Amino acid sequence: MANPLPDGPGDASEGAPGSASAGRADGARRGAGDGGRARAGEGGRRVLLDASPGPMHPVARETLAAAVDAGWADPRRLHREGRTARRLLDDARAVLAEGLGVRAEEVAFAPDGPTAVRWMAQGLTHAARRRGARVVASAVEHSAVLVPARHAAALAGDADLVEEVAVDHLGRVDLKAWPTAVSLPGTVAAFLQHANGEVGTIQPLGAALEACRAAGVPLAVDAQSSLGRVAPPVDYDVLAGDALSWGGPGGVGVLVVPSRTRWLRPGPVDPDAGLNGPSRHHPWVPLALAAAEAWQQTASDREADAAQARALVDLVREAAAAVPDVEVVGDPQDRLPHVVTFSALYADGEALVRELDRRGFAVASGSACTSSTLEPSHVLAAMGALTHGNVRVTLPLASVAPHRAEDVRAFAAQVAPAVAAVRAELGAEHL
Repeated sequence: MANPLPDGPGDASEGAPGSASAGRADGARRGAGDGGRARAGEGGRRVLLDASPGPMHPVARETLAAAVDAGWADPRRLHREGRTARRLLDDARAVLAEGLGVRAEEVAFAPDGPTAVRWMAQGLTHAARRRGARVVASAVEHSAVLVPARHAAALAGDADLVEEVAVDHLGRVDLKAWPTAVSLPGTVAAFLQHANGEVGTIQPLGAALEACRAAGVPLAVDAQSSLGRVAPPVDYDVLAGDALSWGGPGGVGVLVVPSRTRWLRPGPVDPDAGLNGPSRHHPWVPLALAAAEAWQQTASDREADAAQARALVDLVREAAAAVPDVEVVGDPQDRLPHVVTFSALYADGEALVRELDRRGFAVASGSACTSSTLEPSHVLAAMGALTHGNVRVTLPLASVAPHRAEDVRAFAAQVAPAVAAVRAELGAEHL
């Protein structure tokens, strides 16, 4: 079908020669005092290397546009339009369930990924409230896990209600400490991400789940950073994810609550439980359809995309490691294929982001959970790595970034000059 939306991601990049967006982007850069230095891809194309979130898959964009006409109605209504919307929502749920290897009735929705993670935690702790209130999490979990857990412990005046298990220098949870932590009396839930969205390290979910099963404690897994990029995890009792991670739209968080798991969100009984499932929420139907379409499109070439992304990230890792006093963090092998972070001594993370932005590359720094404030990363701190002077690269899917390979090569060539420029600004180039 003809795409009623703006041109696809490959054509909509800022700075495309002769485009209106190029004029606006150039004007914005001049207004920001960049002096016309922004450059990256051929023709001055801007390069997105902070794809967390990334652009929507082009086919999913077309599906979203078409679904606005077909699935706009309230799926709770009994008229034809409502029944059509309900059928489309059920179809979207079924697609996601098949991709995740679960039954459709075990898939529920949330307004976004972080909300799905928070609800995942609430459902486990509320269902087990008569047995205790203590939770265990790795020290590198998303803020959607750690902040509410710390808050609940503070309100109760009992710091022992949350235990944050240490990680090693690669960001992997301490499997010697984990069994002891989950076996303490009053523990009702454990949280361990599938992979870390800042450094890419994949966690040993199988061993962690085995320890949890021995202790009778459910394991909740945050897969916001990994779904659509690697094979979905299978070792969990509840799973949370975000459609943004696989090229879907914003506004669609996903929860998987297997029938074996005791899980109940606090609050009154939902009169629409048959539609909403255990999360008591259903997304706008066009968004759900776009998320399902993006899943299908991404899954079809996931292995090839991951192989290319892994090779490209290796280029970045090598380029960063070649710069004096720069540390590349995370597991170099057992990791997500599209994520890398490096930290530069004698440099400031915010200054590095600005310098690379002037050179045409959009990257991130600071904590991935609170990146809008550029707060030091709690993940890097837990790993014992430098918490300042860090740059985080999250590669977009090739389907939304057709020039990804050449763009990453161009970025790798700019890592050393950018670090040198920032150090020079700080007067630290000779340290």
